[in-house]
Amino acid sequence: MPSRRTVLAATAGVTATLAIGADANAGATDDKSLGALVSRMTPQEKVGQLFVARVHGHSATAPDQADIDANLQDSGVRTAAELIARYRVGGVIYFAVTHNTRDPHQIADLSNGIQRASLALPRGLPLLIATDQEHGIVCRVGRPATLLPGAMAVGAGGSRTDARTLALVSGTELRAVGINQDYSPDADVNVNPANPVIGVRSFGADPDAVASLVAAEVTGYRSAGVAATAKHFPGHGDTTVDSHHGFPVITHSRELWERLDAVPFRAAIDAGVDSVMTAHIQFPALDPSGDPATLSRPIVTGILREELGYDGVVVTDSLAMQGVRTKYGDDRVPVLALKAGVDQLLDPPDLGVAWNAVLKAVEDGELTEARLDESVLRILRLKARLGILDHPYVDPAGIEGSVGTAAHLAEADRIADRTTTLLANTGGVLPLSHRTHPRILVVGADPASPSGTTGPPVRVLAAALTELGFTATARTTGMTPSAAVVTEAVAAARDVDAVVVATYNVTASSEQRTLAERLVETGRPVVAVAVRNPYDVAHLPTVQGCLAAYSWTDVELRAAARVIAGRVSPRGRLPVPVTRADDPARVLYPVGHGLSYPASTTNRT
Repeated sequence: MPSRRTVLAATAGVTATLAIGADANAGATDDKSLGALVSRMTPQEKVGQLFVARVHGHSATAPDQADIDANLQDSGVRTAAELIARYRVGGVIYFAVTHNTRDPHQIADLSNGIQRASLALPRGLPLLIATDQEHGIVCRVGRPATLLPGAMAVGAGGSRTDARTLALVSGTELRAVGINQDYSPDADVNVNPANPVIGVRSFGADPDAVASLVAAEVTGYRSAGVAATAKHFPGHGDTTVDSHHGFPVITHSRELWERLDAVPFRAAIDAGVDSVMTAHIQFPALDPSGDPATLSRPIVTGILREELGYDGVVVTDSLAMQGVRTKYGDDRVPVLALKAGVDQLLDPPDLGVAWNAVLKAVEDGELTEARLDESVLRILRLKARLGILDHPYVDPAGIEGSVGTAAHLAEADRIADRTTTLLANTGGVLPLSHRTHPRILVVGADPASPSGTTGPPVRVLAAALTELGFTATARTTGMTPSAAVVTEAVAAARDVDAVVVATYNVTASSEQRTLAERLVETGRPVVAVAVRNPYDVAHLPTVQGCLAAYSWTDVELRAAARVIAGRVSPRGRLPVPVTRADDPARVLYPVGHGLSYPASTTNRT
């Protein structure tokens, strides 16, 4: 594995200079030395450093044919190695859908192959290798890696220690497979129950509580040697439009932004966050031009850099999202983002178009080479701080001792046990005892696994309850159960002692609500487990018990099962308010609501 000396020598072409001894190496990552690296780069290499590209395949040099075909379509190359050679990119992003994250050893081999491909080039530099490992409902690396509760679940737990531990565990595992930049934590303050894209990805609705947990996760990731990323600046928490598919407008005043949206980002900056991700949203109070924040110089440079004092790496959200492509073409977006003050251009829809557009802007004088140098230097500073200029490769022999360890899995369960929130418990129906209610029917929605390696939720809940001494039967009814499916579930409910129904974003007209009401009519105790948004409870007034799990990943579902069985007492508290279904202006359950069990009812067998 190359040392810092080898990497820097290959980069700068000054092997003789760096061979003079340890003192030269010790100063090789200060701004003067990094600036020297920048000065030796060609304009094409500088442009490349600004891009974080997606690439298909499990291998840097030998992907499957379907991934070769996808790479040719996306960027005109066959492999990750060819992409790096052609575009000299400074980073790549891993997705499960692009087959980058099959298993830990494969991920490590891909990461090492990517670094090897870059370092083999003249003046080659190690890459930032990134992914979205938020946990909860957004996870790119699945089992056997440790999967932990998501942000809103952590918000329900309210523990800075848990947030820091979660990030340390996650970061340790990511670093072990060669991922050195995580697009997490989410710093949005979710104040809109109808938010279709943030929701449970946020720690909650209280800006100070969100800020505290964001800072804790930043600290945990940094301790693990992984760059944390606070997103989505200047704040994506109050919208009814998903910026993947539309162009949201945030109507907050500047004063409201200061005391709500800005608070977690200030905390992240104070905690030393390595990167901040911009949002593809309009925010007229901050910039009346109608441009998305990603392309807004008043927002990126004027507010983030000058007012908040942030001089770290600014990365765009994916440039393939509709929110940033509505007003300008794919050739203008990356140029305008750089003019706004962004450093990293993430996942353009056509890398060739974007790369050539930036290069042309430099050649035409629209962007100066000095402007590129500013961003390249920030990116190199980050690479130096992460140590990848010293140690670009990972050792596969260390994976078993770092990824999905028994200690990490136990920590995930301990954190999850502090997040499950008991919202309603009419008549003290919970906890259930396997002596008085031995037979349980588990029905409900089965959303797809965020990582592709967990679930399905209904079966996971049933299996967990069976392990706790019940005889539990799983019956998937889906998110929109038909009348026939509802009738079959009701018939099955008459043969059991209690029913657990997994709900997913229930609305007033939802078929899931009809299912729950029909199940209650059987006279059997019905317990709802909201496996995404906790707002479901407002639409389920007739169920006797209702829990918020905040996600449908296994670790949170097993924790919910332990609460149902009374093995642990519910300790989570709502991090967002739940309003009444019939009058959204009135609060049904406030922030901080959460029921517990009397001590005598827990740990029953």
